Amino acid sequence: MIVEVINNCFPLAAAAVENRANEINKLNVFPVPDGDTGTNMSLTLKTVVAEVIKLPSRATMKKTAEAITHGSLMGARGNSGVITSQILRGLAEGLIPAKHDPITTEELAFAWRNAKKVAYQAVRKPVQGTILTVVSDVSEKADQLAKQHADLNDALAELVKEAYEAVARTPDLLPVLKENGVVDSGAFGFAVFMEAFINAYLGINTTSSFSPMIDMNEAEKAKVNEHVHIQVNDDWEGSEYRYCTEFLFKANNKNFNEKKNLSYLASQGDCELLVGINPDFKIHVHTNEPDKVLNHMLRQGQIFEVFIHNMDLEAKDRTESIARDQEAEAGAAGAAAGAAGAAGSTDAASAGTKTAKKKKAKGPRAPRGFVAVCAGSGEADILRSLGVDTIVQGGQTMNPSTADLVEAIEDTHAAEVIVLPNNSNVRMAAEAAASAIKDCEVAVVPTKTVPQAFSAMFVNEPDLPLADLVAAMEEAAGDVRGGEVTTAVRDSKAADNTKIRRGDVIGIEDDEILVVGKNVDAVTIKLIKTMQTEEEGDMLTILAGSDMDDAHFKKLTAKIEKTFPDLEVDAQRGEQPLYPIIFSIE
Repeated sequence: MIVEVINNCFPLAAAAVENRANEINKLNVFPVPDGDTGTNMSLTLKTVVAEVIKLPSRATMKKTAEAITHGSLMGARGNSGVITSQILRGLAEGLIPAKHDPITTEELAFAWRNAKKVAYQAVRKPVQGTILTVVSDVSEKADQLAKQHADLNDALAELVKEAYEAVARTPDLLPVLKENGVVDSGAFGFAVFMEAFINAYLGINTTSSFSPMIDMNEAEKAKVNEHVHIQVNDDWEGSEYRYCTEFLFKANNKNFNEKKNLSYLASQGDCELLVGINPDFKIHVHTNEPDKVLNHMLRQGQIFEVFIHNMDLEAKDRTESIARDQEAEAGAAGAAAGAAGAAGSTDAASAGTKTAKKKKAKGPRAPRGFVAVCAGSGEADILRSLGVDTIVQGGQTMNPSTADLVEAIEDTHAAEVIVLPNNSNVRMAAEAAASAIKDCEVAVVPTKTVPQAFSAMFVNEPDLPLADLVAAMEEAAGDVRGGEVTTAVRDSKAADNTKIRRGDVIGIEDDEILVVGKNVDAVTIKLIKTMQTEEEGDMLTILAGSDMDDAHFKKLTAKIEKTFPDLEVDAQRGEQPLYPIIFSIE
């Protein structure tokens, strides 16, 4: 039973962290931004899923624990990933002695005590106000519940609640968090994982993005949520150590001295971690001389999968990225405030999202509103021109959270709201947001691309009942086939097994890579030709990305019109990142 629960729940919990990785990443405002916490945790959990799903159906808990330990160790990235791997190892090993099916709260408490012990052993200098705070507080809560002989399901729900309360306490334990108005990113990420896993086990909202917190009252939720926001943190001014260095290590000697080598790592930098079971270890350290660390370990064994990050550059890039995002959000909110009738006040135009939202809320509700997700400013302009009220920034590389979508729905201040997610990865979060709203009726039209949203908005009829309009929009979106052109970031294979090299230009339809080449124009035209051969259309809407200038776009559009004289072409600036061309055929 325990093994079956792990097999069923772990993939869902890992997916929840992946869906919210960007939200977790943005919380990472430590003076040393050790990679992206959400991304690192997600990658760590993915390797565990890969190991767990390979287990036979009748695997023992011991074999399952070995798979979790090996998978999390091999895939652990950054401090957050390594510590997460040790928490998972401790929990899994702590469940091996369990004799009951399902387990008792006493056995659950033992597993959490073991998780706390293993996690704290992995960290040379434990810091409160981090992910360690969550595992410590949850372990203590599990002990209390065991003494009370609580029902298992009730106990699990209480542990999720305790995890989020621990997250809310992290700013009180770590000054840098309070200074920046955020909770700890690793603590929040692990709470998201816990909630998703336990929700999946209890059968609660297993198709949502697991945003609602089990049995937490509004005051408790607010305590966490008030800290889950981002402010620019540019006060690092250079760390004493520049390079985040991590790698896998296989010891040559069964007498490999972990304690001695951990002391050596501490002499070369900070944030040192050496975890694993001889001969397999994961090593992590911040240092100015990664070559010395690598050479020292090479004398005692083999190293592989080496990752070295320059944290000076990461901090600079991250600060600039957050500043750009906030500037864009403030500008959009200011424009919304002006359109809502801010009486020409320059203060209202620059006050940001909260001011715009308050001004809308004072008036009567609109009969119907629309929310759409998109990544490009041009896409947003087109959607607004078609009647979309609120734009949520996001897309393939940045999935908005359920909370983002809830806020957008509320911001429309309408009696009925239709949400256009415009990406398969955003659909579940949109549906979770819709179910979380109680004071208006919300429907989700499951659009996969922005061009599908264009077609859906074209059939908008204000007098149609909500259900009828949703059906009409779904039908219109279903008639649209989408194509995307981008650059491969790693070696792979196309749908026909054509080899793809990193840097190749690829053409994608419905998540399948159909065309591979070296030139954006050639790949775009070949992808259109392939899609027209499959099913001929009459109209092509094409959007230029932020990396394609007007001259290039005009030249490509002319080529398309010449190659496909029977195809009506509507060329627009989408300004989407990473994808120089997005188009639709209908």
